[in-house]
Amino acid sequence: MPPLPNAELVQNSRQLYRYLLRCCKQLPEESIRQHYRHAVRQSFKVHADEDDPERIQQIIKRAIEDADWVMNK
Repeated sequence: MPPLPNAELVQNSRQLYRYLLRCCKQLPEESIRQHYRHAVRQSFKVHADEDDPERIQQIIKRAIEDADWVMNK
């Protein structure tokens, strides 16, 4: 599966959250979709208090790379 278009437009955590949930919708099985939706939500809870803009951009970049890997798996 190709990654969703416009991943390069993700600039903040809200856009990233929406992007990742849209990626989950493209996964083939419901159990897999549920697993990754849960993982996305947990990651956002863990990083909710992050306030360093540089660190936030690192997290966004890594999350998109990870999502692309899952989508191509």
